[in-house]
Amino acid sequence: MGLTFRISVGIWFGIAGAWPAYASEAPDLPVSVHIDASNPTGTWKPVWRFFGYDEADYTYMPFGQRLLSELAALQGPQIFIRCHHLLTSGDGQPALKWSSTNAYREDSNGNPIYDWTITDRIFDTYVQRGLKPYVEIGFMPKALSIRPDLYPTKIEANQRVPIDAGQAYPPKNYDKWRNLVYEWARHCVRRYGAAEVGRWRWEVWNEPNIPYWKGTPEEYFKLYDYAVDGVRRALPRALVGGPEQAGGGGKFLRAFLEHCLSGRNDATGGRGAPIDFISFHAKGKPRFVENHVRMGLAHELNDVESGFATVPSFDQFKNTPVMIGESDPDGCAACTGPELGYRNTPQYACYTAAAIDRECEIAAKHHVNFQGALTWAFEFENEPLFAGHRVLSTNGIDLPVLNVFRMFSKLRGERLEAQSSSSPSLDKVETLGVRGPVDVSSIATLDPRQLAIMLWDYRDDDVPGPAADVELSIANLPHDGGAMIARYRIDQTHCNPMSLWRQMGSPPHPTAEQYSRLKAAGRLAADGPPQSVQITRGGLTVHERIPRQGVDLLVLTFD
Repeated sequence: MGLTFRISVGIWFGIAGAWPAYASEAPDLPVSVHIDASNPTGTWKPVWRFFGYDEADYTYMPFGQRLLSELAALQGPQIFIRCHHLLTSGDGQPALKWSSTNAYREDSNGNPIYDWTITDRIFDTYVQRGLKPYVEIGFMPKALSIRPDLYPTKIEANQRVPIDAGQAYPPKNYDKWRNLVYEWARHCVRRYGAAEVGRWRWEVWNEPNIPYWKGTPEEYFKLYDYAVDGVRRALPRALVGGPEQAGGGGKFLRAFLEHCLSGRNDATGGRGAPIDFISFHAKGKPRFVENHVRMGLAHELNDVESGFATVPSFDQFKNTPVMIGESDPDGCAACTGPELGYRNTPQYACYTAAAIDRECEIAAKHHVNFQGALTWAFEFENEPLFAGHRVLSTNGIDLPVLNVFRMFSKLRGERLEAQSSSSPSLDKVETLGVRGPVDVSSIATLDPRQLAIMLWDYRDDDVPGPAADVELSIANLPHDGGAMIARYRIDQTHCNPMSLWRQMGSPPHPTAEQYSRLKAAGRLAADGPPQSVQITRGGLTVHERIPRQGVDLLVLTFD
């Protein structure tokens, strides 16, 4: 019996009909990459381990649960999950950029009624898998909003709900807002235990410097004060932060940090407000030009640059953990369009590897305590296969970008210095993007049992180009003798189920056998059996051929 999925042919061809072949008749580009195992640059921080999405009610749906299990299975570090609409009023019917929990309403006398049924279902799904909530305190319940008349009335599954409807407005009563947050946090402590909830992160709202928040900056600071006071009353050692603003530095972030340092706290009457982590968002800006996608990596990195420059300008925050609370190639996961055709392809995976590497470089430049870059991508229930949304999987079929996180999960230990003959300078990338020389860069980590090396061949323009013929030389390994190398790849023919789906004729309703093959094609697997190599005097040279927009991972295990 065939599996039934909807497919919009018009939408798909509009997004990916001009999807280029990566093969090129030009000769391979020779590139040398050198890694010195005696020159660690510090412990590798797994900053990639954060994920988020708009539609909280997808959490406990079939494909949502499956994807969360896949994220939980990533090796090593703790995975955090953030989502919108945890306090939004409604019946739990999700739509594009919308969900609801109906956690708060009032009786006819204005007394609060709390209902944690749906929020429990969401957090239970996380906690049962060992995932940690990155709790977004928002949006405003209808009974508390100063504009309940602007709340959406009828929600359709395929509808995109405005971000600036009634849920975006300030509360009519800040004491009731604080008590709502207090009762929610107290309930979580009772349900999951103080030790568990003490490892969560609590932040207030989303992007309050754009129409997600229909109040003034000062009203947001007040919202933050009351919310944090509520959380801390329930759990004094709860980790709290914000402001999750859109974009990097600027007046809003600076004003918020000044408020947290010395502003009047509206909730307590004292000075300043608690803040355990500082968060902002960074987005790329892709375009569709000359029949192909051109990514906007420079735009995202400039957001990161301004945010990372702002935080240490305050002496008191030089050591405060900093989060890029959303770190993505574009600004709308639920949107589709030709400029977003990268999403189903290896280019998304390659962009992500390049972006995270450059974010780490910017953090080191500003001596920032960079803790995480959150990928705002999940899945959409009951949407067409490869519909063009920004997701990690489509109807249970993993996309290339999910596999780059599986690669990241294999990096551990000390990060090593890696030098490439084809890696543009940070200044050049921030100014021009990767539009000239291709970016062939590397992240290498070493622990007592393995050396792991991630390599990629990235360019903003998704056009055919020569592969990189990489001579990879490794020196000063603390090991001589035999070793084994396992290779993992993401490119046109590896971890790329959409390519297979097109070879199948793009079936709108894959058969069970086809669906099984597509699922297998979306899984990261070793490219052949491990190969035996010999390390001589701590040195080793290997050759790798990486196609344009390809990512390779080499894992060298010592005997």
